[in-house]
Amino acid sequence: MSPSNENVISFLPLGAIIREFCVAGYNIVQGFSTQDQYIKYNTPYFGATIGRTANRIKDATVKDLNGRTYTFAKNNGPNLLHGGYQGWDKKIFEGPTPVNRNGREGLLFKYVSKDGEEGYPGTVEVRVWYTTSKEQVETAIEKIVLGIEYEVEFIGNECEETVVNVTNHSYFNLSGGPTIEGTEAQLCTDKYLPVDSNGIPEDKVQQFKRTDVTKPFVLHPTEPDIDDCFVMDEDPSQVPLDTRSRPLRLLAQFKHPSSGLHLEVHSTEPAFQFYTGKGIDVPAVEGLPARGPGSGFCVEPSRFINAPNQPEWKHMTLLKKGQIYGSKIEYRAWKEPWNE
Repeated sequence: MSPSNENVISFLPLGAIIREFCVAGYNIVQGFSTQDQYIKYNTPYFGATIGRTANRIKDATVKDLNGRTYTFAKNNGPNLLHGGYQGWDKKIFEGPTPVNRNGREGLLFKYVSKDGEEGYPGTVEVRVWYTTSKEQVETAIEKIVLGIEYEVEFIGNECEETVVNVTNHSYFNLSGGPTIEGTEAQLCTDKYLPVDSNGIPEDKVQQFKRTDVTKPFVLHPTEPDIDDCFVMDEDPSQVPLDTRSRPLRLLAQFKHPSSGLHLEVHSTEPAFQFYTGKGIDVPAVEGLPARGPGSGFCVEPSRFINAPNQPEWKHMTLLKKGQIYGSKIEYRAWKEPWNE
């Protein structure tokens, strides 16, 4: 990343992707230059809207939905991952349409997901609002705030219910270099969902013990190797289908001592997947360098893994006729002025 004096945020209709998030001229998200490059090379899901269901669904199957069992693509071992082979990350959204959302200038992207797409029942419309603003922290420090609001409405008459779990899959890099080496991370919870060898929760919420994540710890390209779902709400019964009425909560914060870049991730969601990027493998692409292990990290606010198949979690992903699913994410980033 080469710095300039600009704060630029840009998007693409493909997957309503966040293509650039520039802070003091540093683009802190991984991505590509053109939409065609995303279509050809975006196996890590750089910047994309993930749906109809984010994360993994056990055995690519959802039971007891509309009184039957639905089977989906097994695109991650025995499981369904991130909505299937042609999830929302690969769909062309309508937009961007300029809007004023909650008093902020923004852009709206929309997509209609038809009944039967990737095996999901019911026709739904997903709406994604991006808003940008600035927040003064200190006299010489200004945070760039990128807000995301998701809304999914059941608009079809084909059945009575479907399942939804939406997130953004941006990979962040605050180092100014090819990897996240030296980034200081701190999560706001050490509660997580232990998973089996296929990435499916095998037990109740436990304490994460491999690293003390609630105190500052340093990221390296391959260590610590974290790809886990951390839990903000230990009582799933209190999680509504539309979380937007809840206050935004800080999930995680990051900074890099050399670049002076900071990032906070806030959301209304009950959980988030934290991934340190060990599996990234993108070849050099038309003037862009190769991206390998640790070239970025993800914080993916969402519902619990495999929630549609867990009776005590199912309600947070079960969208019925006349209902609306909703959530909010907010990224706040800034650069220390003495690091110019």
